[in-house]
Amino acid sequence: MTTLIYPAPSRSLERPAPLRVQTLISEDLLTTLFQPIVQLDCGLIYGHEALVRGPAGSALEYPDALFAAGRREGLTVELEVRCAAQALKDWSRHKLGGRLLINMSAAALTHALHDEQGRGGLFSDEAFGVAPGSIMIELTEHERVTDIESLRRAITALRRQGVGIALDDFGDGRSSLRLWSEIQPDIVKIDKYFSHDLPAHAEKLQTFRALLQLAETFGAQLIAEGIESAEELRVLRDLGVTFGQGWLIGRPSREGATEALPGARTVLASSDIAVLPELRRASSNGVTAERLMMEAVTVREDASHEQLFRLFNEHEQLHAIAVLNAKDEPVALVDRSQFINRWAKPFFNDLYGRHACTLFANPSPLIVDADTGIEALTTVLTSADQRYLREGFIITREGRYLGLGTGEQLVRSVTEARIEAARHANPLTFLPGNIPISQHIGRLLTSGRGFVAAYADLNHFKPFNDEYGYWRGDEMIRLVARVASSHCDSQRDFLGHVGGDDFVMLFQSDDWELRCEQIVTRFNDLARNLFDAAALQAGGIMAEDRHGDMRFHPCTTLSIGAVQIAPGTLQRPEQVASAAATAKRHAKHEQLSVYVMAA
Repeated sequence: MTTLIYPAPSRSLERPAPLRVQTLISEDLLTTLFQPIVQLDCGLIYGHEALVRGPAGSALEYPDALFAAGRREGLTVELEVRCAAQALKDWSRHKLGGRLLINMSAAALTHALHDEQGRGGLFSDEAFGVAPGSIMIELTEHERVTDIESLRRAITALRRQGVGIALDDFGDGRSSLRLWSEIQPDIVKIDKYFSHDLPAHAEKLQTFRALLQLAETFGAQLIAEGIESAEELRVLRDLGVTFGQGWLIGRPSREGATEALPGARTVLASSDIAVLPELRRASSNGVTAERLMMEAVTVREDASHEQLFRLFNEHEQLHAIAVLNAKDEPVALVDRSQFINRWAKPFFNDLYGRHACTLFANPSPLIVDADTGIEALTTVLTSADQRYLREGFIITREGRYLGLGTGEQLVRSVTEARIEAARHANPLTFLPGNIPISQHIGRLLTSGRGFVAAYADLNHFKPFNDEYGYWRGDEMIRLVARVASSHCDSQRDFLGHVGGDDFVMLFQSDDWELRCEQIVTRFNDLARNLFDAAALQAGGIMAEDRHGDMRFHPCTTLSIGAVQIAPGTLQRPEQVASAAATAKRHAKHEQLSVYVMAA
């Protein structure tokens, strides 16, 4: 039998001991990278954020792993203070200009100031030769701030030295509006989630607008983090966000940056304005059932028809009366006209006068909560049971009676709300309506750059709509929207739907005329698919004209009138709209596909 003897394992094959945060601190193994922050109005570098790094290639190279290890070793505060000191040291060595932004938690900040008392402080001139006025502390909120008074005292001490205060990653779920109000930071950094894909998300744009208003209220400026595309940068610049940071602007490096990367410089130097995403507005416009409510007398379940008749006589304006139980809960509704018709019949009073009013009442009336939105009530308008439009509905809160609503009020409110909503977004195409169109024209005029306003309209559309019906007419209008949208640059050209078959395009693209021609050609080709074979063979349809006379109408086509707006020639959006409408009339009158004129 052979015995195998294995050699003892070599020490070179043993796993090295895991790197410890204590070792990094004691042996001075931490380094700092600096990522630039740019002013969005001029493109100049405002400052740099300090980003800590552990030894290259190690498990603790990047911040997430580094600080996770620090928490395990109970060295979170010590690690933060050491990172801040290293940032000051590296900043001084590279002699970078502008502001230095250093991340610190409230606990680390108060610890650093307390620990350095009597020795000039971590952020004093004597510490690393960095002027306090060039330092800004980014207050992070990894854990909820529990000792706000200590934090206030620390911030007050820092501000006496000239150190600025920023609030980091606002909106990431940990930062709080209360802390913003409590510490009154000079700068608030907005989490990268809100910058990411901003041009495609109207709700993010609305969030930035709200934050800008908050910043103005609290006297702060905003830094948008995580900017990675030219489109994101252009929208943020046009919104009026003061500063920006992200890989499009500059990546972290040991030496920092003296200017933004070329892609960011191109955007910031451009006079092109962003096409801002529009938030689709609910047609209810915030109106609830309670807004439609009218106070009205009620009766109990045991009330007689005679009592009901007296009430209708005393309250001639009432269209109906609700019947309530002992708990003030509605159990039925009596329609005025139906009741009066029954009362007028021979012998009704003799036979039923003393009977309970529930005998002929509607036992299943429409009952809605006071907080129900108008949009939810629109189903009443199209329901098979049209009694609700005639007799109205009962409005309650927590099941108890409040008042009555009428079908007339409902129809009027829904109509008004939808007209208002259509001014913001057309309900057929969901394209921006009159208000966003005017706002975008205003922004173009204010920018001081030239642009082209184009007005698109259909030729011979009314005969087509009369012949084939509204459904196919709507399909043709949606076709205009699809074709125009596919030929506009979504980042530079604005497409809006005025109403009916009228569309407005606001071009910043240099090849706008080619785009207009392509839109007309493509639409005219596809629109033929909406005609039947006989009409295509004849080249059109016989239909009444606007005077009621039957005549031949060619197949529907598209005309575009375009007006070139030079800087300073027009001052108001309505002037631009009027000029574009004039160009459109020329295009239709002269039977041209595209007509171009100067303002």
